[in-house]
Amino acid sequence: MAAREEALDQLDFYWRSWRPRLEGITDEEYFWEPVPQCWNIRRESDGWSMDFTFPEPVPPPFTTLGWRLAHIACHIFGMRADRHLADSGFRIDGHDYPGGASEALQRLDTEHARWRDWIGELDEDGWQQPVGPAEGPFADRSYLALVLHLNRELFHHGGEVALLRDLYQASRGGTRLDS
Repeated sequence: MAAREEALDQLDFYWRSWRPRLEGITDEEYFWEPVPQCWNIRRESDGWSMDFTFPEPVPPPFTTLGWRLAHIACHIFGMRADRHLADSGFRIDGHDYPGGASEALQRLDTEHARWRDWIGELDEDGWQQPVGPAEGPFADRSYLALVLHLNRELFHHGGEVALLRDLYQASRGGTRLDS
């Protein structure tokens, strides 16, 4: 199996096992701040924004389940699909982040599908091409390298989301969601 198929298989396998764990997320859970001074999704006068600063503080603030879902939907999938497909000027400091759990899951599904459909149509040669200026200092890296990086990001933050769901349920006397 070629690298392209391996990377797609990896993404698809994780998605099929992880995505069902997100069913039933409530807005309370989405915005839950388990520790003080969390980075979260916040209502602004012109929409919903995401807490962040550049450079990121050391250590970085704890991020909520909602922040992590928005990061996966908007940055990992959405921003990349935008940069490589539409170039509509996605801005990380914009105010177009999901303002609740239902909206976050819809956005996650939409952006995942958009990204997955696009990379799934790249042929083997396309996967070896440089990603170009859309990826800044990584412009010379291949699409294969980008997809593997985004897969790692999904697995990393997806595991955090699953753990936060378990902690949220446990803090309310519930049982783990994967039981």
